[in-house]
Amino acid sequence: MAICDRMKTALGAAASLALCGTAYAKDGQSVPWQVGFQPPATPIMAQIESFHTYVNIIIVLIGLFVLGLLIYVMARFNERRHPQPSRTTHNTALEIAWTVIPVLILVAIAIPSFRLLYAQYDFPKPDLTITATGSQWYWTYEYPDHGITFDSIMVPEADLKEGQPRLLTVDREVVVPVNKNVIVGLKSNDVIHDWAVPAFGVKLDAVPGRLQSTWFRAEREGVFYGQCSELCGRNHAFMPIAVRVVSEAEFTDWLAKTKTAASRNDGSEVAAAQE
Repeated sequence: MAICDRMKTALGAAASLALCGTAYAKDGQSVPWQVGFQPPATPIMAQIESFHTYVNIIIVLIGLFVLGLLIYVMARFNERRHPQPSRTTHNTALEIAWTVIPVLILVAIAIPSFRLLYAQYDFPKPDLTITATGSQWYWTYEYPDHGITFDSIMVPEADLKEGQPRLLTVDREVVVPVNKNVIVGLKSNDVIHDWAVPAFGVKLDAVPGRLQSTWFRAEREGVFYGQCSELCGRNHAFMPIAVRVVSEAEFTDWLAKTKTAASRNDGSEVAAAQE
C-alpha cells in the first residue's frame, strides 16, 4: 500500500511539472526545476521550439502506435488463444507499408529540419558585427566597426547584487540593439570554447585558429544569459555570457559613453558606462 502511495505521489509530481513547465521558465535565463525551453527571443529560436514540438508529436504518436500494437498482439496472439502458432512467413502489403510509411515520416521530419538549418546559416545583411574570443576562462568582445574591446568576466558570488543570478552575472555585458541583425564572429585563444545563448537559439564552437560565425536578431529588450558549452578546463563552468538587448537610442548612448571611457583608457569608467 505504501509503495502504491509513493508511486501516486511521484506520478502526481511528474504530471504537475509537465503541465506547469512553462510557468517555471524565466525570460533570458534558466531557473531551478524548469521544464522546457526558455521563452524564445529570436525568430530562429521560435523555429527551433516549433520544430521540437512538431517532432515530439510524431514521436508520441509512433510510441502510442507501437504500444497499442504490442498490446493487441499480446492479447490476440498469445499461447492460450492460439496453441498452434501461425506459419505465416510474410505479407507483401504489410512489408511495403512498414517500408514506405517510415520513409514518409522521415521526409516529413527532414523538410522542416532543412528549412531550419537554412535559416540558421543564411546570414542576413548585418546591422552590427561583434567578435567574441574565448580564453581560459572568460570572453573578450570586440565591436570592430566602433573600436570597442573589453573582457567579460564572471562576477564572484560574494560580489553579487540583489537580483543578479549566480554563475551568470558578468562585470561587462554585450550590448546590442533590439530588432537588429547581429553577426557574431567566434575565435579562441587557447582551447575549444562554445558560445551558447539558449533564448537566442545560438550555440557554436570557438575553435583555435578558425573564425566561425553565427547570427541572431533579438525581438525584445532584456538581459539574456548563456554559458560556455564546451568542456574547456578547470573553470569551464565559470565563463558565462550576458547579452543586454536595448533600444536603438540606448545603444547609441552606450556606444558614445563606452568610446569616451575607452579613449581615456580607464577600466572603471568603462564599467560605469556598461552600467
